[in-house]
Amino acid sequence: MSPLKIGNVEMQNPLVLAPMAGVTDLPFRVLCKEQGAGLICMEMVSAKAILYKNKNTEDLMTIHPGEHPVSLQLFGSDPEILAQIAAQIEERPFDILDFNMGCPVPKVVNNGEGSALMKDPALVRKIVTGMVKAVKKPVTVKIRKGFNEESANAVEIAKILEDCGVAAIAVHGRTRAQFYSGKADWDIIRQVKEAVSIPVIGNGDVVDAASAEALVEQTGCDGIMIGRGAEGNPWIFKQILHYRETGETLAKPTQHEVKEMMLRHARMQVEYKGGAIGIREMRKHVAWYTAGFPHSAKLRAAINQVESLQELEQMLNEWERG
Repeated sequence: MSPLKIGNVEMQNPLVLAPMAGVTDLPFRVLCKEQGAGLICMEMVSAKAILYKNKNTEDLMTIHPGEHPVSLQLFGSDPEILAQIAAQIEERPFDILDFNMGCPVPKVVNNGEGSALMKDPALVRKIVTGMVKAVKKPVTVKIRKGFNEESANAVEIAKILEDCGVAAIAVHGRTRAQFYSGKADWDIIRQVKEAVSIPVIGNGDVVDAASAEALVEQTGCDGIMIGRGAEGNPWIFKQILHYRETGETLAKPTQHEVKEMMLRHARMQVEYKGGAIGIREMRKHVAWYTAGFPHSAKLRAAINQVESLQELEQMLNEWERG
């Protein structure tokens, strides 16, 4: 696999942090970048929320100077609003504009947005053509295998996207009906790769260096997108890169290294979001970071009572001491 190039944007390597709502906020993205992620994707942002100047949306679009190249992801279903907002935000410091056609969450899908768009190829063409024309930056799209097994139309949609001038496509090998359950179908990623000539980024079930290699081998994809495999494990990027360069598997981080990363993550969260919200946001991350370690169940039960950085530090130090 050569380094990934999307439009005029070059990455140092083909590893991509997936956009994940409530997860890929600025502190987490910075940690993944430090561990070697080649492209960082932000949390999805509603085009309508930008239009109506929603305050929380401004926070979602904040970018750290050290995280480039970075991709900003919009979602919506109104072609005019999406084109208008794409043009309006283009001067912001992101490198790639991504469009979400993968989100399976009911409140998004019931609005005709996210993965619901897989059911309407004509609307997809209209939306994406408008976005590509509205901006000079590369536009990419994240899709799923299909809305359900009966309509697994990723190949058809991918051809439309290429035709509209999209610079790359990320394919999650699950249908909307599957959400995140079951096994990702890597064969659909291979089919998309064979059907288009633009870069295809494979997504689904990459949890370590071995699964990253297997994905590339089975699909021929140009990039590897890592989502849930990075939750509580920003080291996954470093581990995959090391394996690809040397053929060796890096040892997992020690309990002490995990504790230090959690504390650093928590300090960044508090600095970025304030004490109360920052610590509340850390609770799920602590559960992910500590999975598989001794005494973790007890820690996960207690973490929901923690209200301050000081309390969190004390609790994590006790957890490390056992």
